[in-house]
Amino acid sequence: MYDLKALYEAESIAHAIQLLQEHPEAQIIAGGSDVLVQMREGRRAGKELVSIYRIDEMRGISYEEDGAIRIGSLTSFSHITKDPIIQKHINVLGEAVDMVGGPQIRNIGTIGGNTCNGVTSADSASTLHAWDAIVEITGPDGVRRIPIHDFYIKAGVVDLKPAEIQTAIIIPKEAYEGYHGHYIKYAMRNAMDIATTGCSVNVKLSEDKKTIGDVRIAYGVAGPVPMRAPSAEAKAKGKPLTKAVVHEFGQAVLEDINPRDSWRASKAFRQHIATVLAERALTESIRLAGGVIDE
Repeated sequence: MYDLKALYEAESIAHAIQLLQEHPEAQIIAGGSDVLVQMREGRRAGKELVSIYRIDEMRGISYEEDGAIRIGSLTSFSHITKDPIIQKHINVLGEAVDMVGGPQIRNIGTIGGNTCNGVTSADSASTLHAWDAIVEITGPDGVRRIPIHDFYIKAGVVDLKPAEIQTAIIIPKEAYEGYHGHYIKYAMRNAMDIATTGCSVNVKLSEDKKTIGDVRIAYGVAGPVPMRAPSAEAKAKGKPLTKAVVHEFGQAVLEDINPRDSWRASKAFRQHIATVLAERALTESIRLAGGVIDE
């Protein structure tokens, strides 16, 4: 049973904002893979819901005029994985969201819902951080765009003001052009499980494929929100493709991450896994970029 006070169906972004203004206590529902489960468990009992699921203008993947990739917040995980723009430029995002739940969840779950939950374990979150994603938010005062690392405020809380909705996620052209990436999810099971730790790395090599021109690394479950590891990035930038540099890169993440103890894994184990995943993800990213790591 779902203890639901009322459900309002939005027909457009403007209509959704109007409904949220008229019903300030209402909560947004998209695919419902999280909200309905929480409602059934009693955590959202008696709530009003504003459904945005029928707003087709918030679906799909396209290029913006400046070459940035626009991902509508209602785009399902399955569509992201199969989209030719994603496969051409940021295939690692498709691979990451393909690890969310099972086929049914991936068909109904949306990239917007996954990020708006504000949880550090979301498979899309660390990958989007590594791509320097921009979050588009639309509300009564118009449209604003903020870096994804500013969107996450604390565990379970994101920067959405009253009557605002997330309408898209933008990957700037300069953030994906020339980059290759890899995401690794470490979990207790190979499928249908929440990440114990997730690590996403993107790398851009020099023209001669001998040097790391740029590298970005981001984690899930390495802190209360998804996070980058700037110390590791700085350690590897401009360095040659050697095993020593890859190892230094992995060790440097310990200067930035702050995982917690939980029943899933201890802090010490998560720290160890984080260094291993960093090295593996960087190694694979370099391979995808056409580089060869020397001894």
